[in-house]
Amino acid sequence: MPKSLVLGNGNILITLDKRGQVRDFYFPYVGLENQAGSLFVHRIGIFVDNQFSWFDDESWEIHINYQEETLVSDIQAVNTKLQVRVDLNDVVYNETNIFIRKAKIYNLADSKRKIKIFFHQEFEMYESHLRDSAYFDPVKNVIIHYKGRRVFLINAISGRASFDDFSIGNFKIEGKEGTYKDAEDGILAKNPVEHGLVDSVIAVTCEVDSQKSAEVFYWIVAAKFVKEAHQLNLYVLEKLPNYLMRTTRDFWYAWVNRQPFHFKSLDDSISRLFKKSLLIMRTHVDNRGSILASGDTDVLHHGKDTYCYLWPRDAALIALALDKSGDSPVVKKFFEFCNQVVSDEGYFMHRYRPDQSLGSSWHPWIRDGKPVLPIQEDETALIIYVLWQHYLITKDLEFIENIYNSLIKSCAEFLVFHREEVSGLPKPSYDLWEEKFGITTFTASTVYASLIAASKFASLLGKTEAENRYLSTAKEIQTAILKYLFDEKLGYFYKMINFNDKEIEIDKTIDASSIYGIWRFGVLSVTDEKVQKALKLTEEKLAVGRQVGGFARYEWDKYSTAIPETVGNPWFITSFWLAQYYIATSKNESDLQKSKQILAWAVKYALPSGVMSEQLHPETGEHISVSPLIWSHAEFVLTVIRYLEKLEELGLCDDCTPIKINPS
Repeated sequence: MPKSLVLGNGNILITLDKRGQVRDFYFPYVGLENQAGSLFVHRIGIFVDNQFSWFDDESWEIHINYQEETLVSDIQAVNTKLQVRVDLNDVVYNETNIFIRKAKIYNLADSKRKIKIFFHQEFEMYESHLRDSAYFDPVKNVIIHYKGRRVFLINAISGRASFDDFSIGNFKIEGKEGTYKDAEDGILAKNPVEHGLVDSVIAVTCEVDSQKSAEVFYWIVAAKFVKEAHQLNLYVLEKLPNYLMRTTRDFWYAWVNRQPFHFKSLDDSISRLFKKSLLIMRTHVDNRGSILASGDTDVLHHGKDTYCYLWPRDAALIALALDKSGDSPVVKKFFEFCNQVVSDEGYFMHRYRPDQSLGSSWHPWIRDGKPVLPIQEDETALIIYVLWQHYLITKDLEFIENIYNSLIKSCAEFLVFHREEVSGLPKPSYDLWEEKFGITTFTASTVYASLIAASKFASLLGKTEAENRYLSTAKEIQTAILKYLFDEKLGYFYKMINFNDKEIEIDKTIDASSIYGIWRFGVLSVTDEKVQKALKLTEEKLAVGRQVGGFARYEWDKYSTAIPETVGNPWFITSFWLAQYYIATSKNESDLQKSKQILAWAVKYALPSGVMSEQLHPETGEHISVSPLIWSHAEFVLTVIRYLEKLEELGLCDDCTPIKINPS
């Protein structure tokens, strides 16, 4: 089930599904650990007139969005059978680790009624189902779930009254479905303690006049010690949850509007999605520098792992979008993270966990009996390329000097020497789609751009010998790309080649990343005849051509493909790449219409909350694979910014973009 909404504060990341239920609860890192498990759910239910219904029942019509320009949920749930409407607002408090939910319960009947709202919690602390405990504290009138240094305190109030019913039990073990089943007769058993795999339910009873409403506030505090959890609970009771929600709303509204972008000639729906994308991206940034690919664990139900890792490539491009939108302090923390995890040899591994430990991987260290590095070399190259963009925005020379030897020089030296002997191209590595091993056009292009950036860093610091070596190597790679990776006859760039006993094995698959890499990373100018011809062919071959439209990654892509006879599913990322090309080649405002159409297409197929997935079903537009995919949001943000920069370049807007990158 794609996630409809995400909330966070840099220590906590919470995802909500299309029924408004909590599905993922990451703490103490963004993306590590998922304390709600990957298969569990925190339910919401209503009991009225001897009828009970959980929100996952189809009798509820539920609409999910954010309050405009904030990280506050705006959820409306209506059940005509029960004659009840519930409006939910949720936040993760921006200052401390508290999740707060406000439920406004409307009685749509013609008479006064008692309406009881139930909140259910399923935890799997440390992502392990062993040795969890929970108990009811009768003095503080709270529920405590704990294991080791993971503590979750649950409380709720209506007016001055606390919750008036509770129970604790087991779920998914010993044949037990869960304590939530105990709620369905409207009365909880009040079991005060349990251990093992533990869930709990609390309830608040409200007397609501006809056509009137009652408010209930519910919260979960996350801590490492029980004492700390009680202190945070007292903080909520003293400050009052409504105040904490209001200040959180005000903080995120100020954050997303701190830079004066002027969206001249762009539809309001595009500017709204731009701001939603920034907020969604920010929820996936950990306070210690990690940038998560996605907090959606639904993919785990169909495979072996999740996207809850830092991929250096995804993270670098997300960092670029954050930098260009005005969040350079966060991006600096990301590069500090990179400086800590880069290998002694100067390359980045496949992916990392948010605590800087090595992430899982399916790349082997041996191929055909020979040792190989299990890396995607573009991930190393893009870190240095984006770091140069960061410097152009911040001019933080002291930071650059501090990490030059450990990060910039280390990576640049690796890129110089990790090359194929015959051609001078980068040695084979895994491609950006993580499927094939070889010398790809995209990776070679990123290595070229990275060495250009490294030469500029070296020049900046007066390291002339290094500057010349990096620059000359970049030019050698540029020459080799045009010699070995371009098909003169057909006029396009190969996806990949491999040298085998002096013969060249060629993968002639048309891949969107190939031509994108060539012009985006400066191997050739966007106006070069080779680029224009290759782009046109790529556009023709990868247009999905179904009802939804959009563009596939490469010819006959089979990853999560919904309709086998199509070229592949449309991806947000590759569609935005095409829009960026249209922008780069536009000579007047009318030329920009094609890029605007793609931006409008993204608005159409994003969820109402703004969430964008990895792929779309080509006929229905249903989100496929992880949702949200933060790289999709980053490319949307970059596309909008490049559109605004083009308006300035054409003299159509003086101050569309507040963040300027001045070539140095």
